[in-house]
Amino acid sequence: MGKSTLYETKHKINDFITIRVPTIKDIIENEDDYYGNVALIVATPYDMMVQLDDMKIDFTQINEWDLFLLLFNELRTRDLSLIFDGLNLRDFVTAENKQNGNIILVNPKTGVKIDRAIHDQICRYLRKTLRLQKNDKRPANEEARKFLIERTRTKLKRRRKQLVESQIEKYIVALVNTSEFPYTYESVLGLTINQFYASLHQIVKKIKYDKLMIGCYAGTVNMKELGQNELNWISN
Repeated sequence: MGKSTLYETKHKINDFITIRVPTIKDIIENEDDYYGNVALIVATPYDMMVQLDDMKIDFTQINEWDLFLLLFNELRTRDLSLIFDGLNLRDFVTAENKQNGNIILVNPKTGVKIDRAIHDQICRYLRKTLRLQKNDKRPANEEARKFLIERTRTKLKRRRKQLVESQIEKYIVALVNTSEFPYTYESVLGLTINQFYASLHQIVKKIKYDKLMIGCYAGTVNMKELGQNELNWISN
């Protein structure tokens, strides 16, 4: 990430919509809600295939924006103050864009609009910040689609029976007990989520690089077979 992103505590999508960049302390205090809300905002039809199937909707026949509109009534009831700075979705309603006939979200009081393009910008930034991969795969045929849905349904049932552990706390424990990470359990709380994940990515890459170099010196790894990215431990 660039310097401007690494140090920002807020990120402007436009003049009316700003994304908050919370600290680790902010997230730990509201972790389930934060990640749950982000998951709904950035959800793709692939992510929600089981829920859509229960609604008799083919996940391959709906796009991300239409899914967001479908989830909007749920989202507008939630506290999204850790995600948006001063933006309250409770004030938004669906409306028609008179220029192209597309459905958009608009705040009648302020005139602020959220359309497909703005939603895409929000999703891109949240995915980049939290290192989330976009799931937009497509099954090859109908048989594969049905199999994928049932397999995912089984995984979801299994997951509900398991205790959900804190992802952030797991990473904190790992990093604090790594010599490359200069923060303690207390001081790490002041990092923004951008800075935390940038540090995590950098340290993982450095450790991998060190092991590769040991292999090269020991003769178990051929340096000529390594790519330029593997030979540079400094992250982009």
